[in-house]
Amino acid sequence: MIGRLFDKLTFGVTLLLALQVPQLADHYQQFLAGMYASTQWQVEGYEATAKAFGYPDVRSMIQQHQQNSEPSVRADARQKLATLDQYAELQQGIAVFANGNLLNKTLYMFTPSRYSYLEKTLDNFKPGLPLTSEGIVFGVVVGLLLNLMLTQPCVFLARRLRRRQAPDTV
Repeated sequence: MIGRLFDKLTFGVTLLLALQVPQLADHYQQFLAGMYASTQWQVEGYEATAKAFGYPDVRSMIQQHQQNSEPSVRADARQKLATLDQYAELQQGIAVFANGNLLNKTLYMFTPSRYSYLEKTLDNFKPGLPLTSEGIVFGVVVGLLLNLMLTQPCVFLARRLRRRQAPDTV
């Protein structure tokens, strides 16, 4: 009886946790969209500057600035390169969230190299229940899988203990 109660309680907790993932994905997408818009504004400014001064593209302008004798110009060029790299990564993320399924979004969010974005998203995250069928199905499936992963070792150990305690009948 206690085992069944523990199983139901574990399932309830894992279900509630799994149902938060779709909500978190929505929050993360909003954060990503804000970062993307901000970075896009910067990149467009770089492109306008490059065009105004006769460079074929932004990277050509940055390459020229990296060869400048002034340290502040070289440092600015490194920052611009970092911004371009960030912009490319954000474009990839926007594509995942625009076209990917919830599993793709989850894998993208929980990639260790993007942990800082996830951490910032969690700072403003408010738990809730998903309102989409995909979110509910995802929550139930992941909840069941987590429940099985958590309870199966316990069931295995309990059966093993019962076998040891049961008297041998020959």
